[in-house]
Amino acid sequence: MPLDIKPIPVLSDNYAWLLTAPEGARAIVDPGEAGPIFDAIGDGRLDMILLTHHHADHMAGTEALRERYGAQVYGPRQKQERLPRLDHAVEDGDVVALGNTQIQVWSTPGHAVGHVSYVVAEVPALFCGDVLFSLGCGRLLEGTPQELFDSLHRYDSLPDSTLVCAGHEYTRSNLAFALHVDPENAALKARAGEVERLLEAGRPTLPVELGVERRTNPFLLAPDVATFARLRREKDTF
Repeated sequence: MPLDIKPIPVLSDNYAWLLTAPEGARAIVDPGEAGPIFDAIGDGRLDMILLTHHHADHMAGTEALRERYGAQVYGPRQKQERLPRLDHAVEDGDVVALGNTQIQVWSTPGHAVGHVSYVVAEVPALFCGDVLFSLGCGRLLEGTPQELFDSLHRYDSLPDSTLVCAGHEYTRSNLAFALHVDPENAALKARAGEVERLLEAGRPTLPVELGVERRTNPFLLAPDVATFARLRREKDTF
């Protein structure tokens, strides 16, 4: 049985990601609030809390979850003073074990200083916080276009089958901008139909395969930093 991955809607449009290893060990990625996670886990176990960055909508439920379940908290070493107390400060190249599942830590700045992504190669799955969204990317809140461009292309080594587990349900609004930028993209038109069917059924648009994003996401399709920066500015006021 592979790692089980479940999106848990929190706040207005965030996702926390519940990971359950075959051995029963369990982790939550980016708990923006605790209540929905309590509902999902109940009296079960929670071994680990994985934080991608220090923005409140990705970590506000941490202390309540730690208190109830005794979970160990992992988060980026850089800017850890802005995070809840970490049991384990992580940085690029570290590997975290959830049962027998290995979780790699990749440095991915640009949206936030110290932002990390978590990669599970055996699935494969990518927990990218606010760096990559379906059909979009994070805003440049604490970094440069070059940093975020490089972080997005840090994912180039991952296979097309990688499940993109992003931090927000922004796909519909991102879709409108993507169609504005690339209206003749056949793969994007196909994704548009899929997105509407999922949302009308009350289902999340994530995870999505990285290969789909490579064919449809204007920010991944940007050929250089200058084009990427222009698109990011346009999206900010779209």
